[in-house]
Amino acid sequence: MTTQAIVLNGGSSSGKSGIVRCLQAELPTPWLAAAIDTFVDSLPASLRTTAAGIAFAADGGVTVGEEFRRLEAAWREGVAAMARAGARVIIDDVFLGGPASQEPWRKALTGLNVLWVGVHCESEVAEAREIARGDRPRGMAAAQAEKVHRGVSYDLEVDTTHTESLTCARTIAAHAT
Repeated sequence: MTTQAIVLNGGSSSGKSGIVRCLQAELPTPWLAAAIDTFVDSLPASLRTTAAGIAFAADGGVTVGEEFRRLEAAWREGVAAMARAGARVIIDDVFLGGPASQEPWRKALTGLNVLWVGVHCESEVAEAREIARGDRPRGMAAAQAEKVHRGVSYDLEVDTTHTESLTCARTIAAHAT
């Protein structure tokens, strides 16, 4: 059975977005990108300033509230519906809760052929990328580098610490066909 969804999990600044762009260029058929960052950007400003939404602490910590979780669940089901309707989808997420964050995706993607990919990056390298990006609270990359992988099961793992996004994408693509 052909892979219908690829789920990339990794901490902030681990290289997931670069891998997604490379996968879209390397895979022989069109794949849509569904990134948690895009979902967060789609939220109204009111959900970025209240306990019900999402908040980013000065030290890089992330907290999410009830309304965020409700909307995230709807978004997740929508992404799964696109895959069921025939669109191939690359999901770029950050499993802040480890396996508890993976489980809702497993449930939403039930019945689909999914490739689960862990995207690792040493915290020092991710932190340097975070500083260069300038759009994330400092400390987020270091806080998430290992945490998001604890207890999560994968079909494949890549490490962007010393490996370019294109090489990682080609490794993933070889497993997705």
